[in-house]
Amino acid sequence: MQSQLQSIAGAPALWRRLASALRIHQWSKNFLIFVPIVTSHRIWDREALVAAGLTFAAFCLCASAVYITNDLLDLEADRRHPLKRLRPFAAGTLPVKAGLILAPILLAAAMVCILPLQPAVAAVLFLYFALTLVYSLYFKRKLLLDVYLLSALYTIRIVAGGAATGIALSPWLLSFAIFLFLSMAFSKRVSELQNLRAAGEQVSPGRAYRTSDLEQVNVFGVASGFLAALIFALYINSDMVRSLYRHPEVLWLMCPLMLYWITRVWILSFRGEMHEDPILFAVKDPVTYLVGILSVLLLATATVSWDRFGWR
Repeated sequence: MQSQLQSIAGAPALWRRLASALRIHQWSKNFLIFVPIVTSHRIWDREALVAAGLTFAAFCLCASAVYITNDLLDLEADRRHPLKRLRPFAAGTLPVKAGLILAPILLAAAMVCILPLQPAVAAVLFLYFALTLVYSLYFKRKLLLDVYLLSALYTIRIVAGGAATGIALSPWLLSFAIFLFLSMAFSKRVSELQNLRAAGEQVSPGRAYRTSDLEQVNVFGVASGFLAALIFALYINSDMVRSLYRHPEVLWLMCPLMLYWITRVWILSFRGEMHEDPILFAVKDPVTYLVGILSVLLLATATVSWDRFGWR
């Protein structure tokens, strides 16, 4: 009886460890797959939403498989890291054998999700998996190349959304995404280096960065973020925006919102007050939600015809 009670009591803890190993909070990155639907104003297209939803599920499962594989490959480095040592496999709260079983099961489930979709989706998913694997095995230990590949992995999710829905991606969207995600990748490195400097360390375990690189990496990240904002401002003046928005001038109000969010992220990063993972920070940050809601309202205002309300 006592062993049964212990088993029941331990079940929630086991699920929490599994959720941590699967990095469920990281699934929020895959909402980028829906970006082409939003930017092309096809949010009511049921067929496109279903295709994007299946692609979202496939990327979530594939990403979890990659995170598990990465944790198993980096066990020793993670055990020396001040935060990563708490991960289930590094801490020993989940057996390595469980990871070896889970990873291929998750990959198989991801392939099942994309069976009804266009072959191009499978090609993009394979590219994503291959790049993440190459990143884990090689590029994450290479100076600067790691952040460029991270930016590409974010952008690939948008490409997957376009492949799944058949929506052509504009060069404006792709260039904006590349620089914004490059900025976020640099912020991840800055946060790691700040934590290492605070702990009195000189070299990042398993990385090619030193704490003396902190200020320079910070400059790269801020510049990338401002370039993303500049690309968005140039997009507002393009011919393409006039075909999608009835009142494109409203989009100018998004520029200060974007600049505020980017500069706030970088101030917090340099202070060491931001989590090492910018996605986890964004998911838990009320200001990010407020900026997001205001941006959505501005997009809706720029899209809707005011004439139907009697406004000129």
